[in-house]
Amino acid sequence: MAKPKLCLIPAAQGDKFYSVLPSSGVGDFDFSRSGGATRINSQGLIETVASGVSRLNYPLIDGKVVGCPSHLLEPQSLNSQTNSEDLTVASSYPLGAVSISSNQAISPNGTLNADKLVESNTNARHELYSKSLSFSGTTSVSFFAKAAERRYISVFVGGDPDVGGATFDVEEGIVSLTRGGTNASIIKYSNGWYRCELTVTKVANSQVYYCLRTNGDAVNIQTYQGDGTSGMYLWGFQTEIGQSYPTSYIPTTNSAVTRSAETANNSGDASTFNDSEGVLMAEISALANDLTNRGITISDGSVNNRVTMFYTNVSNSIQVKVVVGGSNSLNSYIVIPNISLHNKFALKYKQNDFSLFVNGFELITDTSGNTFSNGTLTKLAFDRGDAAEDFYGNTKQIQYFDSALNDSDLEKLTSWVSFTDMANGQLYTIE
Repeated sequence: MAKPKLCLIPAAQGDKFYSVLPSSGVGDFDFSRSGGATRINSQGLIETVASGVSRLNYPLIDGKVVGCPSHLLEPQSLNSQTNSEDLTVASSYPLGAVSISSNQAISPNGTLNADKLVESNTNARHELYSKSLSFSGTTSVSFFAKAAERRYISVFVGGDPDVGGATFDVEEGIVSLTRGGTNASIIKYSNGWYRCELTVTKVANSQVYYCLRTNGDAVNIQTYQGDGTSGMYLWGFQTEIGQSYPTSYIPTTNSAVTRSAETANNSGDASTFNDSEGVLMAEISALANDLTNRGITISDGSVNNRVTMFYTNVSNSIQVKVVVGGSNSLNSYIVIPNISLHNKFALKYKQNDFSLFVNGFELITDTSGNTFSNGTLTKLAFDRGDAAEDFYGNTKQIQYFDSALNDSDLEKLTSWVSFTDMANGQLYTIE
């Protein structure tokens, strides 16, 4: 197989996405984000990186780091929940028949700063509330929980299970029940911690309710006789109003915090790309199947001349386009099982010879179409070519070949090298 002309394999954090090839550095992507952000580091802990620093995010399988990191790119999002790591602040967390015991456990960031929510010794609803918030449209709520004497917690947006709610078992790591059209999930972290996540549609001014339970067989609020000592460890509360899926953790103190959108672009130059033929390969996963357009593109800085692949507004779909002088030489899309898992794509372009390979299989072919005049393609970017429809997701590798590889090489390029490699890439647990 030919050697790639440009190759990005996540290996270092900084103000660029550093490409291994070419060695001159011309293949490095300019990276931008104002303000800090968090990632999962190589020890499986949540870590904050500084403003303008890219993020190498490590995958978790059954609470452990498995495999190599990905470059993480996310959209702008706001955590409206203040004092996300301090439940003792009454203005942020009103209490109902519970008390807070502070700094009782090592949190997911490796610090002794996780609080314990303790039930009273009364027959009551034992719950904690968020501060009052102005919900609008879709809202995503997330928080970290660790079982102590209690293992079940129900969460409601607006206090009404029929509007949206879920019950989590943070000992077994399952979502036991959901109501009100809620999408809910639970992710295992190290040391017994789970991130509990739910997304609901809610338009009102109200609160998020977090209610201790003695069982997981219902979503509605439970009244029970507390013993005054039992409870659960909690940390890292996040409420993202207008966000259709939970994003990475955004720490807050006395005010809401916005993590700005991230971009990566301007890799390569006119000497990097072959206008008549080539292959763009990417191993990527989407943050969610959120029905938005998110692209990776070689272009001249416009949408009129580009080689692009992108997630689309059709569920679990990939669209590939080769646009020459404003006219489509290739324009096709396919539906795959799950864009939120890592998939390997390779898009080949050549005069009257276009194809797309996915995970070792050829899924798109087209034998009619033009390519570009010399000197047209000048840069590779995580967008659609004109700095719009930015790509948000995890990237394990990008490769560019300045010749059209044969089918055997394209199959090899997009195949998994072993069962373990496939399982880790797809975030499966091997038992």
